[in-house]
Amino acid sequence: MPEIGGSTARGFEGVREAFAANLAAGTEVGAAVCVYLHGRPVVDLWGGIADPESGRPWERDTLQVVYSTTKGVTAACAHLLAQRGLLDLDAPVARYWPEFGSAGKERIPVRWLLTHQAGLPALDQPVTPAQAIAWEPVVDALAAQRPFWEPGREHGYHAMTYGWLVGEVVRRVSGRSIGAFLREEIAEPLGLDLWIGLPPGERHRVSTVVAPRFQAAQLQEGDLERFAAFTDPASLTMRAMTVVTPPLDHNDPAEQYAELPATNGICTARSLARFYAALIGEVDGHRVLEPATLADAVAERVSGVDRVLRMPVRIGTGFGLPTQDAYWYSPTAFGFPGMGGSIGFADPGSGLAFGYVMNRIVEGVPDTRASSLFAAVQAACETMTMLPGGRGWA
Repeated sequence: MPEIGGSTARGFEGVREAFAANLAAGTEVGAAVCVYLHGRPVVDLWGGIADPESGRPWERDTLQVVYSTTKGVTAACAHLLAQRGLLDLDAPVARYWPEFGSAGKERIPVRWLLTHQAGLPALDQPVTPAQAIAWEPVVDALAAQRPFWEPGREHGYHAMTYGWLVGEVVRRVSGRSIGAFLREEIAEPLGLDLWIGLPPGERHRVSTVVAPRFQAAQLQEGDLERFAAFTDPASLTMRAMTVVTPPLDHNDPAEQYAELPATNGICTARSLARFYAALIGEVDGHRVLEPATLADAVAERVSGVDRVLRMPVRIGTGFGLPTQDAYWYSPTAFGFPGMGGSIGFADPGSGLAFGYVMNRIVEGVPDTRASSLFAAVQAACETMTMLPGGRGWA
């Protein structure tokens, strides 16, 4: 049995067993999982190796890059500004960012940046990693870019551009970069190890991303078109994924220190779960979003086949909503997954908040690591009948 750090509340021992099984099976290198229930932690586990080259073990305070799981954190910053009356999500972006109002984008509301409806998933000319880190070159390019479809008529995943689009609105409204806003308004009050733009003094705690170990999955009906889109450099799908060329390397210290609000959030599983717990209720006296703000944030705005991902999605205002085949499905759940496996989500209906981070990127086959952990969480809740009124997971 691999050595596991951390603790579980009584009744949640099965989560430890599932976590240990992932490590023992070799599907993990290093990972952590944390679960909050009604504002209190019931699972907080970690184990494995943070850096395969040195053998550095995964510790209680090990940090991990979480890729697109960052998008939910970015969305919360925008919603907090809206909650304070400083940002109208249904006002034109150009009200706050005048340069944006060109090339057919004059009427795009802020909300469409968060719902992936703005038609700006790519750029006519890709940018370099240095330009991405510098921020302004990408923001200027997006302000000049003509949409790839009529805004509001379609939706397509803004895999990379989402961060600069929403982040620039936050900067224009608050007068602070999104990393500074996150730190001062959310992370520090809640005591979170959660950054967009890592302080250099924290880098020794960051786990090394382990390159994808691709395994081809058997193609199912309808997969061929999606496979073709992801292998054609000229497709909008690939252009959205290659906005930065050559690709970003999130093991690079310079990229970890930069603010890339779509992809380079760095956190612990504990802080990710605590963050989501504070979106749906109080955590040690702190709550980030009021009930009315949260309801607006997680109401379904878009559904159907995504023009970029070529698969069905459900989207709130900045948060992903699970489809019925997702392991984290509940009618009231919301959150965001990241490339290779990480995920943070919450469900106001049950009071659960879940954070999972890992350093091995898995692509090509169904990734059962987080799903096995959550199945154990669900079983514990159902067995212990810990939810108010005996409510189980939907």
